[in-house]
Amino acid sequence: MGLFSRGKKDEGILDLSERYKRQKERENAEIEKKEKVNTSPGIFSFFDRSPSNSPKSEESNEFIDLTNKPEENSQEKRRRLAKRLSDMTGKIEDLSNKIYHLEQRLEVLEKKNDIRNFD
Repeated sequence: MGLFSRGKKDEGILDLSERYKRQKERENAEIEKKEKVNTSPGIFSFFDRSPSNSPKSEESNEFIDLTNKPEENSQEKRRRLAKRLSDMTGKIEDLSNKIYHLEQRLEVLEKKNDIRNFD
């Protein structure tokens, strides 16, 4: 009577993996239906080569797709562009600060190295 008895199946254990798989399949099917309803091919839809099942987020896109949203006005476009520019500016400032701190640490290490060489 080992810890893992392979001969008989314990009635107290529930396997919810099949239910979970079916639930995920239903959710994916609903998402695909919504995407098909919300997305209508535009004049330049052949330029969109992204797979339909890949997740899309505003931060990961490197360009602004203006063909999928014809109802979007110029104010909304400007707002999105301003947001992207401010995000990029923030990232550049963060990287600049990191470079500055690395330079400071490098100077400290160089000074310590010079002191050791004279002893």
